[in-house]
This record gives sequence, structure tokens and C-alpha cells, in this order.
Amino acid sequence: MQVFVYNPNSSAAMTALIARQARAAASAGVTIMAGGASAPVPPSIEGHHDEAMAVPAMLDALRRAEAAGAQAHVIACFDDPGLGAAREVVRGPVIGIAQAAMQVASVLASRFSIVTTLPRSVPIIEDMAQRYGMGHNMRRVRAVDLPVLSLEADGPHAQALLEREILQARDHDGAEAVILGCAGMSDMCATLSAKTGLTVIDGVHAAVRLAEALAGGGYQTAKTGAYGWPRDKSHDLTPLAALREPAQ
Repeated sequence: MQVFVYNPNSSAAMTALIARQARAAASAGVTIMAGGASAPVPPSIEGHHDEAMAVPAMLDALRRAEAAGAQAHVIACFDDPGLGAAREVVRGPVIGIAQAAMQVASVLASRFSIVTTLPRSVPIIEDMAQRYGMGHNMRRVRAVDLPVLSLEADGPHAQALLEREILQARDHDGAEAVILGCAGMSDMCATLSAKTGLTVIDGVHAAVRLAEALAGGGYQTAKTGAYGWPRDKSHDLTPLAALREPAQ
């Protein structure tokens, strides 16, 4: 089985990190096909503008990966950018790491909090939780107030800030599990779980396992409604009468 894991930003270092973590998460017999964007896609995704800039290249990458044999796909950005569009353009299951992490957290704990990078991401994640039906389970979205690229530039400092916020989530939010709200945090998950004693969930790991389970079960994206293939609009401006006339 082949699972395509795509980093929608153009940070080569983050793409490499995500690929390592995805391969470590994958079950025996699962091959991870990893890819990432390039400029002019932003080197990090921090808001709606960056998401919009990243989506066209991502859709093209998913199409090419499926043509090359990928049976499921993971979008490795916690904003789940372009998730609906991605599900339209390929047949295999497409998993966003935020949705996967929230689903796993809701099974393992009755209440969870999320720790992300910048405060501007807080309302975006809160809105996603509502869309995914997780508003009741999610206690709070916390931010360490660091840019995404600082996770790779100053890892020890970022990890210390994350540890502090995870403990705050336990002590003040009543969170029983904590989700790391950025793919760039994925290599810190095991250490943070060990240090805090809490169940800490990495979306990359959760999404890879969910993707391989769905593909292994033979499940594919429904194509009869919202996730149907994009329509061919080449005849939309042709008068209906002309379309109905029999050929001479």
C-alpha cells in the first residue's frame, strides 16, 4: 500500500521532518510517498492567505501521486488547507491532520485542548473544531506565540514553551489529552508526552494511521455529491437547444 503525505508549505526542512515522522508512523508494508511545495508557495502556512496560495500546487501533487499509485493521501498542515477540494480531485481517502488528530483525541479522551504556534491560528482552529463536530470535546486552543519556522530554527525553546502550555491545558482547561497544532511539532510528540505524563497526539501520526486503515479497508471518497469530480464546464455556455439537436 502507498500513502502520499504532502507538506503544503515550501519549507524543505519541514517536508523532510514530516516524511521521517510519517515513515516512523507507518505500519509494515505501507510505503510513504512524501512531497512538498516549492516557491512561490509560502514557506509556512499561517492564515487564510497562505492556505489559498498553497492549494493549487497541492491539488496538482495529489493528482500526480494517485496516478503514480497512491491509495490514500495526507495533508500535513494543521489548517487542513483545501481539504474539500482535495477530496474532489482524487479517488482515495484524503486525511487532514487536524481532523485526524481531533478524531483520535475524541476516542482517547472526553476533553482535549490544542497547542498551536501563533495566536492568529486560534480562531481558525476553533472554527475547524466546530465544523468537525468537536466543539463540545475541545476545551481550548492555546498558542505559544512562535512562528511556524521557529520550530525548526529554535527547537529546544519551542519544546519548552509547548511543555508549559500542555501542563497549563491539563491544570486549567481540564484537558485529558493535548493535540500538537502544527506538523512541524511532530518530532516532539513522544518527548512531550513523556515529560508531561499526558496523552499528546501528533496529527501526522494519527493521519497516516487513519489513511492506511481506510485504504486497507478498500474505502474510497464518495463521488456522488459534495466530493464529486470537478465538472467539465466546456459546454456550459452552449445554448441548451443546440445541445439537444441531433447531429446532421
